[in-house]
Amino acid sequence: MRPRASPPVKTIIMSGAIALVTALFGTPLFIRLMRRLGYGQPIRLEGLKSHETKRGTPTMGGAVFVAAALIGYAAGHALTHTGVTASGVLVLLLMTGLGMVGFLDDFLKISRQTSLGLRSRAKVAGQVIVAAVFGLQVLQHPDGFGMTPANARLSFVADFGPVLGTLPFVIWAVIMIVGASNAVNLTDGLDGLATGATVVVLAGYVLIGFWQQSNDCTNGLLAPGCYMVRDPLDLAVVATSVLGACIGYLWWNAPPARIIMGDTGSLALGGVLAGLAICTKTQLLLGILGGLFVIITMSDVIQVGVFKATRIRTGTGKRVFKMAPLHYHFELSGWADTTIVIRFWMISGLCVAAGLAIFYIAWLRA
Repeated sequence: MRPRASPPVKTIIMSGAIALVTALFGTPLFIRLMRRLGYGQPIRLEGLKSHETKRGTPTMGGAVFVAAALIGYAAGHALTHTGVTASGVLVLLLMTGLGMVGFLDDFLKISRQTSLGLRSRAKVAGQVIVAAVFGLQVLQHPDGFGMTPANARLSFVADFGPVLGTLPFVIWAVIMIVGASNAVNLTDGLDGLATGATVVVLAGYVLIGFWQQSNDCTNGLLAPGCYMVRDPLDLAVVATSVLGACIGYLWWNAPPARIIMGDTGSLALGGVLAGLAICTKTQLLLGILGGLFVIITMSDVIQVGVFKATRIRTGTGKRVFKMAPLHYHFELSGWADTTIVIRFWMISGLCVAAGLAIFYIAWLRA
């Protein structure tokens, strides 16, 4: 039987609780600091008129829950005298790195008092660099049994297909991470929408980490359906730490929001979801678990694609939606912000339920 370095269940509970309390009581302090510095949210001139009321709302709130998640993770391990793992640390570093890219973007918006921060190419370049470093690092750091945080293969509920090789895998990881971070960024348009939807997906990854640990191939005999995943329980600690931090932050971000996460938060949340998917070997399953983010991203892609295609063909661009991304379409259709947010949270919950059902059915069939 293989000895495990993964933390006990109490580490998960303590990490999540500490992260929640830190964000819950740290967010109002951050709000006061941002107000004192005059760091308020700029609004696009071409944006929805109803969003004018958000002008001046403290932004960069993502810095609070990123810090709270890191504190929760570290404190939970320290208090339970358990060691951190390569998988957990790398996912948190991915979240922090992307958060720093978003922080720079937010800071430039505030300092210039405009909705334009980093140039799009510079922003994507920052995301690509952070993602590429993560993609390389998860193929390193083998444990005593030669297992690395990820393998250079595609995965759905487990690895499948041939080994891709280092470069193709890193390219795939970059596509996943940049896509996920931008998807959450597009979703972050209404108070609490992206935060609440992410909480539901993170809860799904807590369950996945638990299940993978309970059916770990390295705990005994190679039973059918067991998982060759390194540090699954510590990945559940990561998910719980970020989940707890998001809930504490959501107390202040729920409609009407007293603080906005900005790109600091949205890029970080998308990164942690992609990192968890890569390390738990559920890369393609993330498209189902995070189905709401996929739907919202596709609404933007469809809107832009149809508009450009019809403008080339007829000279006048046509729109599928009143405005993209999708939540703005419903806002212009007369839906209240809270109605949109709650219904989209429900959709996110259904997507996570569907993803977990597929994950469990695949285990039963194995």
